[in-house]
Amino acid sequence: MSSDDGAALSGLFTGVTDLSESESVKGTPASRLPAFVLGEELADLADHDSRIVVLTADLASANRTTEFQARHPDRFFDFGIAEKNMLTAAAGMASCGQIPFAATFAAFCAILGAEQIRTDMAYTGMPVRVLGHHSGMSMGFYGTSHHALEDLGMMRPIAGLTVVCTTDANHLRAVLRASLDHPLPMYIRMGRGRDPEVYSEVPEIEVGRAIRLREGRDLTIIATGAQVHAALAAADDLAGQGIEARVVDMHTIKPLDDAEVRAAAAETGAVLTVEEHNIIGGLGSAVAEVLVECERVSFRRHGIEDVYALIGPPAALYTHYRLDAPGVRDVALELLGRA
Repeated sequence: MSSDDGAALSGLFTGVTDLSESESVKGTPASRLPAFVLGEELADLADHDSRIVVLTADLASANRTTEFQARHPDRFFDFGIAEKNMLTAAAGMASCGQIPFAATFAAFCAILGAEQIRTDMAYTGMPVRVLGHHSGMSMGFYGTSHHALEDLGMMRPIAGLTVVCTTDANHLRAVLRASLDHPLPMYIRMGRGRDPEVYSEVPEIEVGRAIRLREGRDLTIIATGAQVHAALAAADDLAGQGIEARVVDMHTIKPLDDAEVRAAAAETGAVLTVEEHNIIGGLGSAVAEVLVECERVSFRRHGIEDVYALIGPPAALYTHYRLDAPGVRDVALELLGRA
């Protein structure tokens, strides 16, 4: 192994390799880390809306709701390691006219607390915002108990529940703002707080309406969450090979933007979904449910192939499962028969 190869491998397994950006973790501005803007944005919103309360389960430092606690201590509640109790309490607060934002690891709210989300929130129509941070494989070394690769599949079938994935820090701000007047409970899926920037400013978003970020006629890459950045970078690589890829940020998984999916089928030659989730039950399945009723189009779901993810640093896992830009590019080429 050459010294250059050794340096690249070392960077890969410390999470610093340029899989999405060249900065090290310590060098990344806090304003670009979704987990770091959560508390700040909620505190800003709470300055003007007395209904907002924030709950967490012993993870205030991890999700930075400590910033909300510092500015609104009487509206902050830490339940300790009792996620199910937190979710039920959030539903109770919502029944009294408050807008609760309940934050914990995605595996601990969407998977561990699925019953409370279904029965206490969705069935009763309580407008709780469940914030599932560190979703997908982003917990890396913490292993399968902390990975959340099934959460979208568990949340999508719950009647009356809206499911949204945030793309980056600015998109998170937009989702939180849009959630204030949303009448239904929401599951808001967040990354690990190191997601590369897609939106240079806070975008105007509408729940249930996808954002078309790039035009193309050869295929459409429909991505969600942190995979949107990888999809855009892959589209740049494909353009160098004469392939024009449309890129869509499908931030709302439920209700899905059916019209955008149908447009992709009618106007481009193939559809590829990309997600940091099991290919069963998540974005790929949701898009497939629309496509089965459309005209025929080449289609592929790309994500985790129905296995439990390996344990390791996220950067290495994204490369291993081809969820980085080169991996998405190669899968797109395979779909088009040009590998």
